[in-house]
Amino acid sequence: MAEVDAHTQEEFFDVLTKTGQKTGVSKPRGDVHRDGDYHRAVHVWIFAESTQELLIQRRADCKDSWAGLWDISSAGHISAGDSSLITARRELQEELGVTLPKDAFEMIFVFLQECVTNDGNFINNEFNDVYLVTTVDPIPLEAFTLQETEVSAVKYISYEEYRSLLAKEDLDYVPYDVNGEYGQLFDIIARRYKENTIARSLSLQKQLQRYAPVSLSAELTGLTDADREALVLLIKAAAIMDEIFYLQVWYSNPVLQDWLKEHADASQLDKLKWMYYVINKSPWSSLDENEAFLTTADSAIKLLPEATRPVTGWKGLEYKAAFPLLKPPGANFYPPDMDKVEFELWKSSVTEDQQQAATGFFTVIKRHSEFSLDSSLYSSTVSSTNHSVGSTHDLYSVPFSQEYNSSLTRAAEFLHKAGDLASSPSLKRFLHSKADAFLSNDYYDSDIAWMELDSKLDVTIGPYETYEDALFGYKATFEAFIGVRDDKATAQLKLFGDNLQVLEQNLPLDNAYKSKDVISAPIRVIDLLYNAGDVKGPQTVAFNLPNDERIVKDRGTSMVMLKNISEAKFKHILQPIADVCITKEQQELVDFESFFTHTICHECCHGIGPHSITLPNGRKSTVRLELQELHSALEEAKADIVGLWALKFLIHKDLLPKSLLKSMYVSFLAGCFRSVRFGLEEAHGKGQALQFNWLYEEGAFILNPEDTFSVDFTKVEGAVESLSREILTIQAKGDKEAANLLLQKHGKLTDPLKVALQRLNKIQVPVDIVPTFSVVDKILEQRR
Repeated sequence: MAEVDAHTQEEFFDVLTKTGQKTGVSKPRGDVHRDGDYHRAVHVWIFAESTQELLIQRRADCKDSWAGLWDISSAGHISAGDSSLITARRELQEELGVTLPKDAFEMIFVFLQECVTNDGNFINNEFNDVYLVTTVDPIPLEAFTLQETEVSAVKYISYEEYRSLLAKEDLDYVPYDVNGEYGQLFDIIARRYKENTIARSLSLQKQLQRYAPVSLSAELTGLTDADREALVLLIKAAAIMDEIFYLQVWYSNPVLQDWLKEHADASQLDKLKWMYYVINKSPWSSLDENEAFLTTADSAIKLLPEATRPVTGWKGLEYKAAFPLLKPPGANFYPPDMDKVEFELWKSSVTEDQQQAATGFFTVIKRHSEFSLDSSLYSSTVSSTNHSVGSTHDLYSVPFSQEYNSSLTRAAEFLHKAGDLASSPSLKRFLHSKADAFLSNDYYDSDIAWMELDSKLDVTIGPYETYEDALFGYKATFEAFIGVRDDKATAQLKLFGDNLQVLEQNLPLDNAYKSKDVISAPIRVIDLLYNAGDVKGPQTVAFNLPNDERIVKDRGTSMVMLKNISEAKFKHILQPIADVCITKEQQELVDFESFFTHTICHECCHGIGPHSITLPNGRKSTVRLELQELHSALEEAKADIVGLWALKFLIHKDLLPKSLLKSMYVSFLAGCFRSVRFGLEEAHGKGQALQFNWLYEEGAFILNPEDTFSVDFTKVEGAVESLSREILTIQAKGDKEAANLLLQKHGKLTDPLKVALQRLNKIQVPVDIVPTFSVVDKILEQRR
């Protein structure tokens, strides 16, 4: 940070609480350090891989703290209203003359520094966002342009030697407690570059073994020649959903994917990295609470010839495209350094239309300051965008149609061509309307067309699910499912859609909260041919769409059941789980019919219960908007548990065979262990843990002396009904506090669940499947 002279206005800082939250007050820099107010700053470390050295700077002699001592590569305060990442980029450019894009910066931890210097005149209570920039080689010292008022010199030093000097409290170096929080910097580097390749390969092999490879087949005889031609175009459009999804997960994810694929044959370890990445579509493992299985050290190398002052004979700065160890809750939908408070303050300051865009499914949130910084640093390469909307806040929204325009334009072309070929009028309408939606950002008509789809070739493509947005649950990810409809199975399921209104009126929920106009839900059963986009990790067996509350209210929802996926999961996973975890006397009650029927009812029950709600103060809202990041887990739990209640209701009405009554509960119990293994960071896993623990505490599920489980049929109906009422009431009231308490108390890994998971780990029952699409491979091969 530049020192303040008498002719410039003193810099203001946001004053924080002792826990790092903004107070809404800002004060001049001098007053903050005089009064010991908590505030925020950034630390940026440049690390050279090839030499294992950190760059450090010697602070200018005119500095008001630690003058003349060796310190962090670059650091500075975050001014009032500024953001962390923008400040980190700007400080590096101003102090050292190094201009880097945001994907060079890896946030590694936050460090609270509390100290008093200058004989008590300088009190520093500072939250520091610590960033790591990883370069391949050291930057030549003559490439730096030093800001004389801040930096008098720079040098590289071995990170181990530097740690040793800090541990000895060498007087030439600004002190940091390397045995405390700041030791994380050195620990992170050591772990990355002193890894045991064999041990890491074994770990990745073990992670891969949790997925059973399954080749999916489907019968194409019902498709016309024109539909088969359209199918090829649809697969190409689906592949573009992959492109967009990789970018939605994290901004450096696409280059990471390309790099891992390109280097997959370099070694056995590189092959394993690529194989596991393909399953997760990111460096974070879906089955391990999103724990990173890769680090920035594994990432792509990018060359920036003009990042610094030119040096003769040096090609320029090479850095690793960074990603954080902790999966960002906002994915790439929001600025990585944005928190909820900033978002809510901005949202409250804009018009109602802008608020709807901010919380809508089909926008991303960006910073004016990032655009301005990029424009000033890369003026020749940054294109213009509608980034200025007259707001005093830093945030603004961008529609998907603009953010992903290049990809969506190509996808729309494929969909229009496929629509021209399709033999079904409803498929033609859907494909053309979806192509139009990609470019207009208005998905209403295309979602209606999808609900009315009546075609042997079944297609779902576009932005739908919001699980990836763990910050608010607002933003939709792109996905694609292409399949062949099973006409016989589809006809058999009309019963469920036709009885949704009856189920709604009989829900265990106060009548005041029930909807009077639930619309029957069409159900389509398909055999999956191909999927893409947001289909990472555990594979879905069904989906209920759209999620747009306007359509749910006006037209209901429609369901698609993936029968061949369900069959594969039952055979490879649920049946082996039952053999291990269910008491012998009840094992025969676990069958595919019960498993598949409950899956159908689960999807139906997404369409009933509260969606659009009226809050106690009379304000109209939706469950999704009120519960925010808790919505997905609670909605999945609702669909599951109310699905059980609904099956019981239909059985007692003689609409389903009584043979299901016991088998559905035991199959559900076995399914609890299947879903919890997805991890409690995943919505289905967390929702399933909530249900199991509630039913276990109510005595409906029993842990037997031999560590197997069984159902108490005298208690299970009451327990299912009580949990259904609890969740439905929370949703109807939009009560986020109650939702949080319920999930905190019950959505956790309890001792009984640990018993089951330990038994499954011993015999290595797969957690999920990895589908390969042999039919599609053959079709594409024939057309090469």
